[in-house]
Amino acid sequence: MPPPQPGRDRGQAAVEFAGWLAVLILAALAAVQLGIVAYAAQQAGTAARAAARVASQGGDGAAAGSAAMSGWLADGATVTAPAGAGAEDVTATVTVNVPTVLPLLSFDPVTRTTTMPVTSSEGGTP
Repeated sequence: MPPPQPGRDRGQAAVEFAGWLAVLILAALAAVQLGIVAYAAQQAGTAARAAARVASQGGDGAAAGSAAMSGWLADGATVTAPAGAGAEDVTATVTVNVPTVLPLLSFDPVTRTTTMPVTSSEGGTP
């Protein structure tokens, strides 16, 4: 067996680094995606509470729910807060589409629902 020739392993560290760099970038993007999912769920809950609160006092709950969310999530969200005449409570439902960072992953939309009693503008029940 001939002795190893000097310089044959030049560039090996760069190739190994490139391989690990791809794995590290993928892991970082997965962590960012997990944060986006959690943020979308939090924003949907906030919007549902705001929509139910405003609709329970006779206001436009859908507009309040959309305004309570970050703009980049509110664009694809649906907010419903029907205030029925004579109803004792209002239920607001918010559905937020989860944006994806990695095209390989897809997530179901996040839905949050909140129910609040109908109150008058003076703070009591009608």
